Amino acid sequence: MSSPHSDSDTDSDQSQSGSEPVRHSDLSDSIFRSYLEFTGRSSATNTDLSKIQSFLTSSSSGALSCLICLERIRPAHPTWSCTSVCFSVFHLICIQSWARQASDLSALRASTRLPISAQKAAEVSLWNCPKCRVEYPQSQIPKTYFCFCGKLENPPSDDPWVLPHSCGEVCNRPLNHSCGHHCLLLCHPGPCPSCPKLVKALCFCGSVQDVRRCGFKNFSCNNVCNKVLACRVHCCSDICHQGPCPPCPVRAVYRCQCGKREEERQCCERLDFRCEEPCEKVLGCGQHKCSKGCHSEECGPCPFQGKRTCPCGKTVHEGLSCKASVPLCGATCSKMLSCGYHRCPERCHRGQCIVTCRTVVIKSCRCGSLKKEVPCHQDLTCERKCLRQRDCGRHACKRRCCDGDCPPCSEVCGRKLRCKNHKCPSPCHRGACAPCPVMVTIACLCGETQFEVPCGIEMDQKPPRCPKPCPITLLCRHGKNRKPHKCHYGACPPCRLLCEEEYPCGHKCKLRCHGPRPPPNPEFTLKPKKKKSLHQSECTPGSPCPPCPEHVWRSCVGQHVGVERMMVCSDKTLFSCENLCGNPLPCGNHFCTKTCHPLKNQSLPSVQQARSEPCEKCHIPCEKEREPACSHPCPLSCHPGDCPPCKVLVKRSCYCGSMVHVFECIYYNSLPEKEQMAARSCRGPCHRALSSWSMLIPEKCSKKVTVRCACQSLKKEWLCHDVQAAYRNAGSDPKDISKNQFGHALIPCNSNCKSKLKVIDSELQLRRPKTVEVKEPDTDKHGPKRKKRRERVQEVTQISTLQKIVSNVKRFLLLVTLLLVLVAVSYYGYKGLLWLNDWMNEVEVKRQGRYPRI
Repeated sequence: MSSPHSDSDTDSDQSQSGSEPVRHSDLSDSIFRSYLEFTGRSSATNTDLSKIQSFLTSSSSGALSCLICLERIRPAHPTWSCTSVCFSVFHLICIQSWARQASDLSALRASTRLPISAQKAAEVSLWNCPKCRVEYPQSQIPKTYFCFCGKLENPPSDDPWVLPHSCGEVCNRPLNHSCGHHCLLLCHPGPCPSCPKLVKALCFCGSVQDVRRCGFKNFSCNNVCNKVLACRVHCCSDICHQGPCPPCPVRAVYRCQCGKREEERQCCERLDFRCEEPCEKVLGCGQHKCSKGCHSEECGPCPFQGKRTCPCGKTVHEGLSCKASVPLCGATCSKMLSCGYHRCPERCHRGQCIVTCRTVVIKSCRCGSLKKEVPCHQDLTCERKCLRQRDCGRHACKRRCCDGDCPPCSEVCGRKLRCKNHKCPSPCHRGACAPCPVMVTIACLCGETQFEVPCGIEMDQKPPRCPKPCPITLLCRHGKNRKPHKCHYGACPPCRLLCEEEYPCGHKCKLRCHGPRPPPNPEFTLKPKKKKSLHQSECTPGSPCPPCPEHVWRSCVGQHVGVERMMVCSDKTLFSCENLCGNPLPCGNHFCTKTCHPLKNQSLPSVQQARSEPCEKCHIPCEKEREPACSHPCPLSCHPGDCPPCKVLVKRSCYCGSMVHVFECIYYNSLPEKEQMAARSCRGPCHRALSSWSMLIPEKCSKKVTVRCACQSLKKEWLCHDVQAAYRNAGSDPKDISKNQFGHALIPCNSNCKSKLKVIDSELQLRRPKTVEVKEPDTDKHGPKRKKRRERVQEVTQISTLQKIVSNVKRFLLLVTLLLVLVAVSYYGYKGLLWLNDWMNEVEVKRQGRYPRI
């Protein structure tokens, strides 16, 4: 058995336990150990021990009370327990007083109603148990305080490991049914359990033998009984049963005992079958017949033979024939009449005496208020009511003129018992009423654990501690992981585990569980409600988790590195680091020059996406170098990826100068050098008259070529071979230069030309990413405070016009407030001085009136 503890229950006597020694809460294991080791745990064993367990539960919960005084029985109180039926426990003083009053009242009734002495009546007087009403003789009135088993006188009450009012030893009382074995439990209240010994036992009919517990050795084999019935002819056809077999039910035709009649009857009735006619068999005298009823034995001798007396019995005659009648003696009959006081006055006669006695006597009425001469057989009654007190001492006799002993009071007592809940159901009686026989069962919510208390003290009790788990299903998320609690009344205890519900951000709630609670059980009460409540208890909804309180590092709206701030996770406030955005533009070549701003990102929340703004658009023309390389710029604005193929038409003259060819730039530049030379040839005769060596060596060409600067503001004339040498020094092939671009950007620009290029350079400079400046550690961090204060004063702060107006208004209001305070203080100070002056004058006048000058 487990210890019946529960979080929702407390000991009913906890408030009074300060003056008593600390006692072990459950002693059932130690009391039942030896018995359970012998028998094991079975349903029959639990049934046997249930009453003892009820006593132990009542004792541990403080519900063990005396039925006579309705007070709690404490461990130090001497007690007496009934050993017959109910095994109730009473205070020793209470049961002694009860037994003496009951025996004295029994002796008084016996002495007044029976012709015995008062001493003899006291010896035979009885008293009964207040609960089960079992009678005990006067000699068994308890005089000494014994333990439950009766071995130890005045058992100790200060041992916390021994049950109160117990000796702590083995009970050893003889078990029921006189089996010869003794109780194996420790000294305990209540009845001893059934005998656990194993014995060989026969079934009820005696045909099957089995090994069984001695306390349950009577059993049925469920076969036909087959015992010989009382008729000694037939056998019992019932299933194996306890007790004697029923009468034989076989029906047949049988003769009566005298043999005159035959009838169909049961076999068990044949021996007692007698007809209603007289026997009429001729007696031994041969003159008379038997006048007895139907019988089977001999009729006997003739009753008119032998000694015979006259009808009054005074004269005896011998030797008379059975045929002759006995003569009358002539004396007075003198037989006692039916009144019991007078005798028959007639002479000896045959037949019955007179039925009614006609002797005149003086009689009193039953109540004694009237006397008169009346015949003996006539009762004298008056018309008055008796009105004498009956033996109950509360009601008067209401019969009309009753005799000396009035009949017992037949009314119900009806007095309110000490429980104040019921009335005495016994017939009207003298003395105190018996205790209320009603026992109130106090049970836990599930009804598995319960104990009984006398009616009248149930309101002071608390429900027992039940070891069964609470059947209510928990509604919070820890329902399966939470430790089960015991059966209880009222609301379930709150869940004490951490919530640990996951936020959308990934963190977990670290507060104590605040989920929904199941509907509470009804509160413990013994009084039924007059009206059923239509409002059913509902579950308590849980509160939502608060915003996530965790601190996380959060970057600015521009997602810059190195400017993160520590913020609460649930705080969705956005901030800007005030640096340049610096994110690549869609072109992929330049960077955004705006101040830090929210970026468009599909992974961000919708609120942050609504506040986002795109980076600026790049309007700079494309500056990428084409592949294959050509001198034409890309016609598109700045764009990502490779530039489109160059579709510009390029003019190339043949070598003789008689024909000009037109090609697409991408086509011409993608051709190898030999194919380019072949494509430029006109396939005709050359008409130029050049020296043979100059035609073979282009580097020796001395033709003048116009050379310009990059902005085409300056121009000069160079020789062709000098221009070719300049291109070779710059790393490009002169053959790749178109005729329109031949000599372009070979002269450096002067100061006038540079001013035109500043605008383009400034725009390009803004689109370049700024380098992050690494701040050097402040070496003057721990410098003198005066120097720091001087530096802070020297900082120039720009104040807006609105801030200046607000500060001026504040100063004006402060000045007005100070003036009002000064005026109020002056006014009320002046009033106070006047009041103080008047009060001092009044005090002076009173003082002079009290002590006048002489």
